[in-house]
Amino acid sequence: MRAEIINVGTELLLGGIVNLNSRYLSEELASLGIGVYYQTSVGDNAVRLKRVLATAVSRSNIIIITGGLGPTKDDITKHTLCRYFGSTMRYDEQEAEHIRTLLARRNVAFNDLNRGQAMVPECCTVLHNAHGTAPGMWFEQNGRVVVSLPGVPFEMQHLIDEEVMPRLKAHYS
Repeated sequence: MRAEIINVGTELLLGGIVNLNSRYLSEELASLGIGVYYQTSVGDNAVRLKRVLATAVSRSNIIIITGGLGPTKDDITKHTLCRYFGSTMRYDEQEAEHIRTLLARRNVAFNDLNRGQAMVPECCTVLHNAHGTAPGMWFEQNGRVVVSLPGVPFEMQHLIDEEVMPRLKAHYS
């Protein structure tokens, strides 16, 4: 079983932040006996991300992507995955309600940017992010699993522990 990690964010390439996600993911996957064969960092660019994803899918069984799921224009991961899988976007009311609730606790208004975070590719299984406004996504195609998670480390770790690891155990029992 081969896994690959793709970290999305120009800030990673510029050295603006330390990538804590790859280490955590590698350790968690190793605990299941899944080897991480490749790790790639790519900037916030849809063409490069699609190219990196196509390469990953050609050589790995499990691809985990972190980052690029925020509400700003440079967060292109979700839309790139939607195009890659030939899907359309749909509004997930359950995720929208969760985002509204989180923002209300912070006295922040629910706006179009937040509404956009409740849009998910039709072809994915939504992974509920209890700690943030960007849901994770699980895709399956041709025997491959592609998982997309927020880049915020504590959100990513929660989704790995509560959603991804149990699904991987069940999927590859």
